[in-house]
Amino acid sequence: MVETLVVLDPLADLARLEGVPSAVAASTDAVDAVLRDRGLRKITDEQLSHALLAGARANADMTEDPARWQLGAARLSAELLALAALIRVAPAQALARAHAVVARGIVPDSELGKIGSKPGMAARMNSLGELLTRQTAAPAIVVGAITHAEVAVVAPFGEASSLIARAAEHLVLIAAGLDPYGVIVVEAGHAENGSTYAAGLNGYADGSVSGVKAWLLRCAVAVARGAELSPAAKPLS
Repeated sequence: MVETLVVLDPLADLARLEGVPSAVAASTDAVDAVLRDRGLRKITDEQLSHALLAGARANADMTEDPARWQLGAARLSAELLALAALIRVAPAQALARAHAVVARGIVPDSELGKIGSKPGMAARMNSLGELLTRQTAAPAIVVGAITHAEVAVVAPFGEASSLIARAAEHLVLIAAGLDPYGVIVVEAGHAENGSTYAAGLNGYADGSVSGVKAWLLRCAVAVARGAELSPAAKPLS
């Protein structure tokens, strides 16, 4: 008798939930309309700079104290492309670096890059790391959505976790080549529906199929809206 090795792909299973494939396809089309109508578009330095600043502003604006986090969010946005090279191969390192960048000057230097010690927190982050380094058939939008939710719900980096979570979603999209330049302002897409953001995460945290599906759909919409809001979506003058 020949034994067959079964490799589980939980992210791919989530990607097949009702409504998710079509939502992901629509979001991907929105990104493609910005970047690939005539092949991969050339992005100017000005467009990239404006996109990164817009993403940073939206990310900070979703916190309870935007002024406090604006500088850190800008620093984090400036490092998105570099951190994207790490998120699927060394996710723990990427997230630790993100914390060190965004929370510098806000938390003691000795705490930068370190996750909290609440029971189960390290195990949950290790599980996320395993998901991110494992091959999956799931589209980047789904992988990014789960990464975002896990970091936000577990909150391994205290009050900076929400900023890191939103950035982590973007890192996945960049790493996958969906947004290779980092000009799709997914953070702004989330900010436009900021009033439902916490409820979406609470639904995900409940662990119900409906809650997880609703979160995936929300993230797909945020990516599509982030494409529409991108400075790269505007014709060059």
